[in-house]
Amino acid sequence: MAEFALPKRRRIFLMRHGDVTYFDDTARAIDPDTVPLNEHGRAQAGAAGEAFAADAVRFDRVIVSGLPRTIETAQCVLERTGQRVEIEAWPEWREIRSGRLPDLAPAELERAFLSIFDGVVPEQTRFLGGETIGELLDRVLPALARLRADTSWDTVLLVLHGGVNRALLSHAITAGGRPFFGHLAQATGCINALDVGSEPRDWVIRALNYSPPTPLFREVRHTTMEMLYAQYLRYRSSD
Repeated sequence: MAEFALPKRRRIFLMRHGDVTYFDDTARAIDPDTVPLNEHGRAQAGAAGEAFAADAVRFDRVIVSGLPRTIETAQCVLERTGQRVEIEAWPEWREIRSGRLPDLAPAELERAFLSIFDGVVPEQTRFLGGETIGELLDRVLPALARLRADTSWDTVLLVLHGGVNRALLSHAITAGGRPFFGHLAQATGCINALDVGSEPRDWVIRALNYSPPTPLFREVRHTTMEMLYAQYLRYRSSD
């Protein structure tokens, strides 16, 4: 009998950026393209870095979307692991783009906020009146294929966003498909671990939504979009 050749796989650590504050103390919305990590978000990023350091994980590449909250999270991780790795920005992996909330009819608001991460989401579903799930997949999946085609790395850290992470994880879970599983929770500062082989369908899911500060999510019962919708309603009522 011929000897079995073990497949060779590489490791993708996929993080969501640390926590941010999208509404200020006066309940006014903050530009999501410029918002930095808040104190809790910096603590989450530091805890993730300590988790990587505890396992002596070394990154060959570190890639972010380019938005400040992803850059700051990656910097915190690298600081805690004592590594100096150039941080690359891939704008294809910026968060799913919303439309203008004032353009949405009041009767559409709740569905616009909550349907995007509700179960298996159809590709035509729009995020707050903006980009569709299909459009998101069309820009994030080719970038993932480009990363996989580069054989120069063994371990990569990606620091991205909740919606983008769901797209990449759904693709991996279905071994290369195009579903979008909106109910895949992605806590701020969480870590996912994926192994990828040379064949397009060769994905192994190692860890999902691991949150070093609160791994059991004892106090968490609501989704990110539910919390944002509640915050937005408070913002609207203050106008």
